[in-house]
Amino acid sequence: MTRNLVILLVLVLLLALPFAFQRETGTREWRPGDPTLVVITPMNEAIRFEFAQGFSRWHMEHYGSPVKVDWRNIGGATEIARYLSSEFTSSFRAWWIGQGRPWRSDAASIILSPTFDPSWRPEGVDDEDWAEQCALYEAFRGTDDPKAFGSQIDMYFGGGAYDGNQATGRGLLSPVWGADDMPPGVVATEGGVELIPEGLSGEQWRAPTWYGTTLSTFGICYNLDRMQAQGIEIPPASWGDLADPRWFGTLGLADPTKSGSIAKIFETIVQVQCRKAVEAAGFGGQADAFEAAIAAANLPPGVMPPEVPADYQAAVEEGWAAGIRLLQRIGANARYFTDSASKVPLDVGMGNAAAGLAIDFYGRYEAQISNEGRGRTAMVYVTPVGESGVGADPISILRGAPRRETAVRFVDYLLSEEGQRLWCYWPGEPGGPEQYALQRLPIRRDFYPSANEDFQAAYERHRAHTTDDLGTPALDAYRLAAGYVYRPRWTAGHFAMLRDLIRAMCLDAGQELRAAWGAILEAGGPEACPRAVAALERLPQMPVPLTWRAGLSLAAEHDRLDLLREWTREYRRQYAEAARLAREEGRP
Repeated sequence: MTRNLVILLVLVLLLALPFAFQRETGTREWRPGDPTLVVITPMNEAIRFEFAQGFSRWHMEHYGSPVKVDWRNIGGATEIARYLSSEFTSSFRAWWIGQGRPWRSDAASIILSPTFDPSWRPEGVDDEDWAEQCALYEAFRGTDDPKAFGSQIDMYFGGGAYDGNQATGRGLLSPVWGADDMPPGVVATEGGVELIPEGLSGEQWRAPTWYGTTLSTFGICYNLDRMQAQGIEIPPASWGDLADPRWFGTLGLADPTKSGSIAKIFETIVQVQCRKAVEAAGFGGQADAFEAAIAAANLPPGVMPPEVPADYQAAVEEGWAAGIRLLQRIGANARYFTDSASKVPLDVGMGNAAAGLAIDFYGRYEAQISNEGRGRTAMVYVTPVGESGVGADPISILRGAPRRETAVRFVDYLLSEEGQRLWCYWPGEPGGPEQYALQRLPIRRDFYPSANEDFQAAYERHRAHTTDDLGTPALDAYRLAAGYVYRPRWTAGHFAMLRDLIRAMCLDAGQELRAAWGAILEAGGPEACPRAVAALERLPQMPVPLTWRAGLSLAAEHDRLDLLREWTREYRRQYAEAARLAREEGRP
C-alpha cells in the first residue's frame, strides 16, 4: 500500500513539473472571452515572450482587458512565405468553388501575381479567358473578410522589407490604416515631426501595408584565438576580407534560402561591389543623379537615357559580377552552411568557426556572452564601415484577419514609445522587458541623439535605462544609415534569384567548390592558377548566360527548381575542371 502511494505521488509530481516550470506567455490575467491574437513570426522565443507580456499589459491599461498572443513559429521568412501563399490559395479556392465558380489550373499564379494588371490584356488571350482571369484576381484582391477566406492568422511579425513587399505584391496583406485614419503620434509627432521615416539612404522602413518596428545592420563576427591560429593578424573590417585564403575551412555561414536577413547580407555584399565599380569608373559623385534620371525615363532594364553614359551602366554590371565572384570565394572558405542564422555567432564565440556573417543583434549578444568573465576580448562583432545598410523588421496585418481590431492595436503598441522600450531597455527597468535583454535597435527617431530638442531630451531620458548607449557611432542607426546608400536598381531585382544562385554555387555544389579552391591554394594560390580561377569563377551559361540583365527575368521565364538543378550541375562540372587545371598549373 505504501509503495503504491509513493509511486502515485511520484507520478503526480512528474505531471506537475511542466506546469511548475512553464514560462508565462503574457496571459496571466487572460480568461476565456478576452481577446486573442494569432501572429506568425520568425522571431525568437525571447522576443515572443516579451512582446506577448508587454502587449497584454498595454492592452489592459488602454482597453480594459488582457490579450493572449498565439504565436505560430514555423521557420524563417522563406518558410512563412510559402505557408501563407498555400493557406490563402486553399482558402480562396474553397470559397470560389463554393460560389459555383470553376477553378482554373493557373488560378493560384493569377491571384498571387505581383505583376497582373486587369487593365492590360496580353496578346493571344481571348475575351472569355481574360474575363475569368480578371474576375479571379479582383475577387481575391478586393475581399478582406474573414467570413469569405483567409489564413486564420491575423499578423505577420518579422522578416525584412523585401518580405513585406513580396507579401504585399502577392496580395496577402491589408493596409493597417487608411490615408486619413492613422492615430496621431504613430509615425510623426502631433506637431508633424517625423518619428519613423519612410526610409533612409535607399532602404525602406515602412509602407501602407507594413511598418518597420526594429532596425538591424549586418556585419562580421570573429574569434581572436582562432584568427591567431590561422595566422591572421589584422581583423576583418570589410566583406572582402573574408575572401582571404587564410580563412579557408573556417567560416561559418548561413543558407540565404532559409533566412531573409542572411539573403540581405549577401545582397549587400554585391551592392557594395557595384558601388566600388561605379566609383572606380569615376561616377561615384554622379550616381544619385544618374539613378534619378534612369527612374524618370522608365526605360527597359539596362537601357540608359541620353544623359546617362553607357559606361555607368557597364560599371554597375561589372560590379554585380564581381560581387557574385566575391560571394563565391567567401563560400569557398566556409566550414559549413547552416539553416540557422543564430548558429554562426554562437559557433564563433565557442571557437568552432573563426569568423562568420551575422545580424548585428546576434553578433553583439554572443560577443558579450563570450567575453564575460574572461578578463579579455575573445570575440568581436563589427559592422563594416560604409558597407552595411540599416534595414527594418516589419509588422503587418494579413488579408481576412479574424481579429483585425486587436491586430491594429498591436501595430499601435509596437510603434509606441512603450513598445519600442522593449527592444533596448534592461530587464526590470521601468517600462522595460521582464526577463530578456533583447538588445535590438528601436526604429523611432526619439531614441537616438538629435538636433531636435524634444528628441534629444527623449534620448537622454531613455539612455539611463538602455542596455547600450544608442548614441555611440556603432549603434546610432540614423548615423549608420547616413553612411551607406542603397540603390535598389543595382541589386533589388536580383534578390530572389541571388538566393538560389548562392544555393547552387556554394551549398549544393559546395563540396566541389571547396575541393577546387583547396586545389588552387595548394598549387600556389589564385595568381599561380589563372586558368583554374577562370574556370572556377565562370558564371552559369545555361539555360542562358547569366548577366545583370538576364538575372532580372530568369525567375519569370524559368522554373525555379529547374534553374537550381541546371546551375548545380554546371557548377559541379566547372569546379571539377578548376581542380584539374589547378593540379596541372601547380606542377613544376
